Amino acid sequence: MKLLVLRFSSIGDIVLTSPVLRCVKEQVPGVELHVATKSAFADLVRFNPHVSKVHELGEDLGALTQQLKAEGFDGVIDLHHNLRTARVKRALGVPAHSFNKLNIEKWLLVNLRIDRIPRVHIVDRYLATVAHLGVKNDGRGLELFIPPDREVALEALPEPHRAGYVALAIGAAHATKRLPARKLIELAGLVKGPVVLIGGPEDREVARSIVSAVGGRVFDATGRFDILGSASLIRRARTVIAHDSGAMHIAAAFQRPVVSIWGNTVPLFGMGPYIPLHPERAHISEVNDLPCRPCSKIGHDHCPKGHFRCMEQQDLRRIAELSLP
Repeated sequence: MKLLVLRFSSIGDIVLTSPVLRCVKEQVPGVELHVATKSAFADLVRFNPHVSKVHELGEDLGALTQQLKAEGFDGVIDLHHNLRTARVKRALGVPAHSFNKLNIEKWLLVNLRIDRIPRVHIVDRYLATVAHLGVKNDGRGLELFIPPDREVALEALPEPHRAGYVALAIGAAHATKRLPARKLIELAGLVKGPVVLIGGPEDREVARSIVSAVGGRVFDATGRFDILGSASLIRRARTVIAHDSGAMHIAAAFQRPVVSIWGNTVPLFGMGPYIPLHPERAHISEVNDLPCRPCSKIGHDHCPKGHFRCMEQQDLRRIAELSLP
């Protein structure tokens, strides 16, 4: 049996599909598993031993579709479930199973405060998509594979950081998922010992302000390394502090203790840190009982209410204490 898994983006969502890839490969005899994803995220599955081939989506969905049609798949597992994956499934014309995005339930919670969200993690909803194959959750959690030559060498870090550090992942896709810069500065100052800042080039300005305010015990790794390089820094950290972001899920994939900070989104959506073998390592920081929260299932460029209490009222001291080994 030759199966195609569709998940085009983004970092965290792709890492969250890893239990599906492992469980299908290990539990379905003779299966050949392919994955289609955006080129920018292909490294997240490229080195996965459960995947036979990765198909990359660039700018041309039609070109990818033609490439996929030539493979002769027996079925499609759609873990993205949007208009583009619908086009791919229609073109391939083979049996397809798509995961339930709970769009109606999320809309009801965001807009009418009606809670019909099932208390089921997205990993289990992903796995429900392959239940027809007899696949069950093996309880081993997330995975991410980094070849040795893609890891950041320990020598790339300042000497004080080589004995251990807290990884502070300062980025997130939307502003309302991120602590304001001054709160990140305050948090970094409260964290004990060496700190490594994780993020992309878009986070460098904030990172510079943190280093300037806190000093040399903070190492700025934002924009210096690719996805897997940054992931290797997360893997080495004694603790990870992250927003509701890909970095949080990468930390969970390596079963690192993680403190996740939630703003306009809520863990109730089913995408909290997933560490089933060590649930005590997953910590959540959120401001409860705000009538305006969640205000989106994804995020905004600014707080719709203007007060941003979901981040302004975060208990930074508690977050720093949870980061202690």
